Amino acid sequence: MVKNAIYGLAIGDALGVPAEFQDRAALKLKPITTMVGGGFHGQPAGTWSDDTSMALCLMASMAAYHRLEPDDIMRRFADWREKGQYTPHGVCFDCGGTCGAAISRYLRGLRAKDCGGTGERDNGNGSLMRILPLLFFLRSEYGIGWYKMSRPMWEIQVVSSLTHAHPISIMACGIYLQIAEQVIQRNIKDAIAFGTASALAFYEQIPEYKEYLHVWDRIRDVLALKALPEDAIKSGGYVVNTLEAALWCLLNTDNYADCVLKAVNLGRDTDTTGAVAGGLAGLAYGWEGFPKKWLDALQAKPMLDSLCDSFCKALI
Repeated sequence: MVKNAIYGLAIGDALGVPAEFQDRAALKLKPITTMVGGGFHGQPAGTWSDDTSMALCLMASMAAYHRLEPDDIMRRFADWREKGQYTPHGVCFDCGGTCGAAISRYLRGLRAKDCGGTGERDNGNGSLMRILPLLFFLRSEYGIGWYKMSRPMWEIQVVSSLTHAHPISIMACGIYLQIAEQVIQRNIKDAIAFGTASALAFYEQIPEYKEYLHVWDRIRDVLALKALPEDAIKSGGYVVNTLEAALWCLLNTDNYADCVLKAVNLGRDTDTTGAVAGGLAGLAYGWEGFPKKWLDALQAKPMLDSLCDSFCKALI
């Protein structure tokens, strides 16, 4: 399952990299249909970006310590940004503003747990895009019923808050991981409905989260979300929009390839929408759902395999 999730994330990310910042109208005329290079970042085909790199940082830290070590996670984030570690070609070519600001605070000596942005303008999708490996740590520590417990939900807050500490970003991560858990156990429609309801029931009990429940109104009703027209789906960097878009793509497709292509061709923050949708689609459809030509084109697979293997061994 770990490799299905991580490769699902990385493939969606890599498909989106060459289309990042393009608008939807342009992609209607020339859609992404397979792995290509170029685009704004000028990277070779199959190159994944900060979404996958930061997920790998989180995964490597959990593998090394068998627990959450916020300072180590932040050190690895800094090594990624400053030294190009956990990247396909040894260079960090993309770093979101909120993530970058948090890393800079850490490098100036702030404690890891105090580095995340807390303002409403700090609700980009930078913690959502990298949170998926935490699912497997929570399953290992607490069992498959972790989503019924309070402590795992607070641990999600810790990991998100390293860069994104506003309640909206934390809630996005909690909802996403609850849905991911249910994708392993149920069909996609039921997984989204159950996971969303379960996560929001937890946040409803906490005053600092309760005031932001309304931002998730569109994902509470799965059938209504599925029925939304494409022009009602936003695909910029706001975390609420990213999660909505990813779930909408899952609900309106029935295989991995169509899901991530739909996500990427929404435009704008294409790599992250592709990564967030791709992680869930990888869990839903498994390894056999990945087109071979995309796997062949994906860069730095030995790194992905090595980190997945060490992480899996640490979870035993």
